[in-house]
Amino acid sequence: MLTKIMKWVSIAVLLPAVYWQSTAGYQLALQLVVSAGALLVAWQGYRSEKQIWAIGFVAIAVLFNPFQPLTFSREMFLWLNVISIATFLASLIVLKAKPRPAMPSIAM
Repeated sequence: MLTKIMKWVSIAVLLPAVYWQSTAGYQLALQLVVSAGALLVAWQGYRSEKQIWAIGFVAIAVLFNPFQPLTFSREMFLWLNVISIATFLASLIVLKAKPRPAMPSIAM
């Protein structure tokens, strides 16, 4: 459930950055949220045995890394945002959480 929420939050944070020039404070918040969301989805992809998805989201986390930020031109940043939004949306469909097995009862 947390991963699904983070996917939607990441999409919500990325959408305004496509349309408006962001400030430095918003840029830092965007980097933190998107990189955290990407790492959670990468973990979900790894646990679902879909390593390609995991690698892709680790790449997104690296690109949006707030600790060692990468600088891009406005056009490149726009394309990166659009691709990241599309990837998060696709992950909502492809990567589903596996249901946890029920705990066996010890009562007889």
